[in-house]
Amino acid sequence: MLHQIDPEAHGPQGAAMADAVSTCVHCGFCLAACPTYQELGQEADSPRGRIILMKEVLEGKLDLEEAATHTDRCLGCLACEPACPSGVPYGELISPFRALTDKQRKKKPADRLRRRMAQSTLPYPTRFRLAAMPGRLAKRFSFLVPSALRGMLDLLPDRLPPKQSWKPLYPAIGERRGRVALLTGCAQSVLAPDINTATIEVLTRNGVDVVVPQSQVCCGALSWHVGNLSAAQAFARKNLRAFPTDVDAVVTNAAGCGSGIHEYGLICRGTPHEEDAEAFAKRTVDISVFLDQLGTLSPIPESKRSWRVTYHDACHLASAQNVKQQPRRLISQIPGVELQEIAGAHLCCGSAGTYNIDQPEIAASLGTQKAENVVATEPDVVATGNIGCLTQLQLHLRKRGSDVPVKHTMQLLRDAYQGHSLSAEDN
Repeated sequence: MLHQIDPEAHGPQGAAMADAVSTCVHCGFCLAACPTYQELGQEADSPRGRIILMKEVLEGKLDLEEAATHTDRCLGCLACEPACPSGVPYGELISPFRALTDKQRKKKPADRLRRRMAQSTLPYPTRFRLAAMPGRLAKRFSFLVPSALRGMLDLLPDRLPPKQSWKPLYPAIGERRGRVALLTGCAQSVLAPDINTATIEVLTRNGVDVVVPQSQVCCGALSWHVGNLSAAQAFARKNLRAFPTDVDAVVTNAAGCGSGIHEYGLICRGTPHEEDAEAFAKRTVDISVFLDQLGTLSPIPESKRSWRVTYHDACHLASAQNVKQQPRRLISQIPGVELQEIAGAHLCCGSAGTYNIDQPEIAASLGTQKAENVVATEPDVVATGNIGCLTQLQLHLRKRGSDVPVKHTMQLLRDAYQGHSLSAEDN
């Protein structure tokens, strides 16, 4: 029987950590669902193993550095949660644990450099774009780049898409069916801004007003998942001020962002903003959920051919938000679509925020396996609901020699509305 952790000894998030630890009965159902356990085969790299390690650290029975190697390898994909018969809220343990122990860690200089580079650029679109431009040139001379930064270079496209910006309001077309506020994201708005443009077009075509708050910032997930609590709280506070309350929903089109916002109550626990953060989280839904609840889509033009569309479940949609059938139902409304499923769909592709930067070898192996499973479905196009997954799939499909395009679900719908080829790489 695990001993209860004293919540008062571990800050406002301590109660959540205590609950996660005490709920685990070590049954082992999580093992088959955990990508790192499947990859490494070590009990310490499984959810129940990490829970024991974190418990021992919190109770002062184990040195932090002995546990950190294994907790660092956790993707935070939360595939263990739906697999757990005891309902262990693992997500309420791993991120708070990282936040609690972050300042106590003895990080190598290379790790500190990589973390600093990622945290000071990715959440800020202007900085990220400026940093990405010389980064693409550095790819040609990667042998001169410190190994700690090569993983970041691999993720950069050879050519950044043109910069896009969005007006404060996009009125509904035809009969008005709703009004939403859109989170445009940070890295996504640089790497694939067309996802936001496609999202706005699909929403307005379906009678929805789209508000784009101009003072919004990164959702904070990139900071929260690596233990930078103060930065995550700062981002959350800014978004609480930036987003209006007179909307039917706050809509996200990146699984990681939506999952991060759903944790705002935990992130802001013990602060004056906790109640507002919880309310904001409840108003936030993934775009596929909002459209699915809206009902039948506006008519999509008939297609002259069939399309094999393989759908990839983003972990922070399927596992963290329990969003599985909604995007499939939306895609199935496109005339001519044959929806394909991937073997091992519940296993993470290896993206997981900055994981493919922090743990490049494990991320690469998971990405390679996912690409193999995708190719086996012989798709015309791959659809997903997260920019990190999209980038990871593109990278490893290209490494495998596949030119199958990877698109966001909203891009697929937008292209169908416009009568474009669903498998075209560029629009």
